[in-house]
Amino acid sequence: MTIREILIEKKMTVYRLARESRVPYSTVNDICSGRAQLEKCSAETVYKIARALDVSMEELLAPCFLKRSSFENFKSSVCHRVRELGDIDFIIQTLEGGEITVYYEKKWYPECFYLLAMLDYISRENNVPLDAGYDDLRRCRLEKPVYPAGLLAVSAAAGNDEALKEAEKRAIPEFMRFNIVENEVRNVI
Repeated sequence: MTIREILIEKKMTVYRLARESRVPYSTVNDICSGRAQLEKCSAETVYKIARALDVSMEELLAPCFLKRSSFENFKSSVCHRVRELGDIDFIIQTLEGGEITVYYEKKWYPECFYLLAMLDYISRENNVPLDAGYDDLRRCRLEKPVYPAGLLAVSAAAGNDEALKEAEKRAIPEFMRFNIVENEVRNVI
């Protein structure tokens, strides 16, 4: 969870955070606005902010060290997480974790929309109402379709896009909403 999200959750202003943490307002404001990187701050500054927010330093710094892997690895990781956690725990963990918002703020749109599509798909499969907090993101979509790497290889080998068109027809609707072609999320290896 980012500092901004924690501030919103705790109904705390940047000014109040600066006052309670005893970190200069300009420093806290620069961190919250993205002009300064939290991970570049001194341990003392991170400690004071974490303490004022009543979170661990690790929790405060975690979003800073989120590294981007290949989209194929990301998709596989999400599918494995669904299988390991089970549908309902996946829904709960995804909603509580705030990852969708983190990816969106980092402009990692394929990851953001894939995770939201998975959340919506799993919710539909389990008759769980959609979280309205993401309704604005549900109106977005990627500019170009994103296909699985294996499907792109098949299409290139065949020298045509018939396999791509067929995959689009069979794609899971929650994924196609975002222009992501995904046909199978349950049987992952």
